[in-house]
Amino acid sequence: MARVTVEDCIEVLPDRFDLVLMAAHRARSISAGAALTVERDNDKTPVVALRELAGETLGLDELRESLIVGLQRVIMDDDIPDEEDQAPILALEHGQEQPKEMSESDMLRALQSDRDNGPDNRF
Repeated sequence: MARVTVEDCIEVLPDRFDLVLMAAHRARSISAGAALTVERDNDKTPVVALRELAGETLGLDELRESLIVGLQRVIMDDDIPDEEDQAPILALEHGQEQPKEMSESDMLRALQSDRDNGPDNRF
């Protein structure tokens, strides 16, 4: 394939939005040092990525999964407490040792101290 066009790629990926996302992701991974599946032939990285997509030399499912993982903002953390670890918190919700409410005078004192010790008076 001497020249790649959008029409060549659309036959493989009919959705143009997917095509752009996957080609851009593949071009970034090539720039990061991923192995090429086609000859470079003095082409720039985005063109090589499009040639790989058009030539179906990549596993599209793996590429799509890699793209999704790369775009995710939520990182699963194993340090999140389980329900068994939250027993003391649940005990507070069920009436045991509930914190007492703040009186009006305590509230006014807290608000005044916040006002007096605001960010303008720190230095």
